[in-house]
Amino acid sequence: QVQLVESGGGLVQAGGSLRLSCAASGLTFSGRAMGWFRQALGKEREFVAVRGVSYTSYADSVKGRFTISRDNAKNMVYLQMNSLKPEDTAVYYCAARGFGKGIGARTEDYDYWGQGTQVTVSS
Repeated sequence: QVQLVESGGGLVQAGGSLRLSCAASGLTFSGRAMGWFRQALGKEREFVAVRGVSYTSYADSVKGRFTISRDNAKNMVYLQMNSLKPEDTAVYYCAARGFGKGIGARTEDYDYWGQGTQVTVSS
């Protein structure tokens, strides 16, 4: 079955960095757009970034600070987060779109989800 497993979350001070990883299994990885979303306490899940076959897109709130990348040989997707702010505190989720579909920024665009990893940024 399809599994997406996130890791790399934790507690960091404002201005610091974290790198999230997502290991995918049970699906054809290279032809799928892979995204990151986040959900803060009491808020809806929101789009962070997506990496397709040859393109990327970011939420305005993270542009210039976060970088999404992928390693198709390892079935991995990463989110490098720099200059973290307290408002980046959330559970971060990895998600996979349907095979051959383009990038998407809505939760309903994605077929598979990981269990999430907590990121806490202290001020």
